[in-house]
Amino acid sequence: MSGHSTVNPAPSPGLQPGAGAASRRRLDAESKAWVDRLGPESRDRDKASAALHALLLKGARFEVNRRCAAFPQLRGDDQDDLAHQSADDALLAVLGKLDDFRGDSRFTTWAYKFAIFEAGTKVRRRAWQRREIPLEPESWALIANGDSTPQQDAETGELLAALRDAIEDDLTQYQREVFVAATLNDVPIDVLAERLNATRGALYKTIHVARGKLRAALAARELGVGDHTATASTRPREARRKASQPSVA
Repeated sequence: MSGHSTVNPAPSPGLQPGAGAASRRRLDAESKAWVDRLGPESRDRDKASAALHALLLKGARFEVNRRCAAFPQLRGDDQDDLAHQSADDALLAVLGKLDDFRGDSRFTTWAYKFAIFEAGTKVRRRAWQRREIPLEPESWALIANGDSTPQQDAETGELLAALRDAIEDDLTQYQREVFVAATLNDVPIDVLAERLNATRGALYKTIHVARGKLRAALAARELGVGDHTATASTRPREARRKASQPSVA
């Protein structure tokens, strides 16, 4: 394993601690072999760890290459480095959560999810590494529906104007910066958390509170707070897409 990455293990795949030990008897033969060989008392642990790392590296490379298609600035050396970092951290996460494996899927399928999660997180962070976090809306027009009628355009314009005023007047500076960066400028939530030295949970809470304030402000102006412009289109991109964290045991 390469030793240059900062370890930040992936979240547990929704399991209770120690859940795997009770269900180990129903593992398939291949999965049981992996778990036994990777156990802390196993004499074969180093060889099994190396074999698992090779599998995780394969999965990480695939995911890194897939995601880097959207970031042409990330070239071959970057991609190889990211894949190795992802495999390293995924291996540590798997070893640390070995007792959580229940056997609901094959062990390698479960382990791959950690590599996929780590690769996705690291690509997003690397892509934003040298970019300034935009704290002002880059384009309000992007929120509007391109297939709308002139009347709908007028209504949307009124709503956006009110939304701009509410963001400026009703949110604290911190709420405004987090809300604008995450919901209007599509800054990945993990990137924003790293830059602001905050947790993802804290940022989601800040966004939730900010959206509540904005709904109240629009309601006070007698504007339709159920409109997609004020709700669905201003959710963070991470909340609009399927969660990428490991979720299957």
